[in-house]
Amino acid sequence: MNTLYTKLKQGHFIFAGPCALEEYGMALETAYKVKEVSEKYKLTAVFKSSFDKANRTSASGFRGHGMKLGLEWLARIKEETGLPVVTDIHLPEQAAPVAEVADVLQIPAFLCRQTDLLEAAAKTGAAVNVKKGQFLAPWDMEQVKNKLRSFGNEQILLTERGASFGYNNLVVDFRSLPIMQKMGVPVIFDATHSVQIPGGQGACSGGCREFIAGLARAAAAMGVDGVFFETHPNPDKALCDGPNSLPLSQFEQMIKELTAIWNIPSAVDVQQA
Repeated sequence: MNTLYTKLKQGHFIFAGPCALEEYGMALETAYKVKEVSEKYKLTAVFKSSFDKANRTSASGFRGHGMKLGLEWLARIKEETGLPVVTDIHLPEQAAPVAEVADVLQIPAFLCRQTDLLEAAAKTGAAVNVKKGQFLAPWDMEQVKNKLRSFGNEQILLTERGASFGYNNLVVDFRSLPIMQKMGVPVIFDATHSVQIPGGQGACSGGCREFIAGLARAAAAMGVDGVFFETHPNPDKALCDGPNSLPLSQFEQMIKELTAIWNIPSAVDVQQA
């Protein structure tokens, strides 16, 4: 079991970064901010950004600059900041080369039950974060976890990112967090994708970023292990998921609030004291 996964199991953590690798300088700026804030509040942090967004609403939507350049950028960011990195894979053949750079391979929600993709990710030996499909109940993720374990990987994380509620809408059932935690793996709450409005702008998704902070605080109060944020210096100009991204200027205040909630003693802790 690698050192990073051990840290993720032992304490609270954050995954954060821009949705897509739009431009190197912007990604590096964001990574340094994530590093600065996480160190200040003594949280383990993993920098997140995607070299390819393969499930855009429209064929004309920005996907990224491709795997080769994207991995080069992620490797440079990792080296310059010292942060571990997580990025999405969409195809089984991407798993091995991406695992040479990324510390965590992320399986997108729409692909969470794709056995070949899960097998390829598991067999790299990297930690694997699987986003719960918007169409699944939390207890359905037990079988996703079991698939990964059957392929020899015990370094598993599961992420809640909202459930489909009618057309173009997501809701969060916070019961899903403790339900998935009972599976014995760290659970993450994706506070930014949970406020997405899928396909809500016709050719692209919309979002309600004003609800990010409240949902993130609620997840921390529920005792979630980690929180995931897409954050961008200028979300209104972002090429991907801007409407549901947290402005980078608000990132430190958000982490300050989460840390304060995480540090409140639970009723169990009080009784045992």
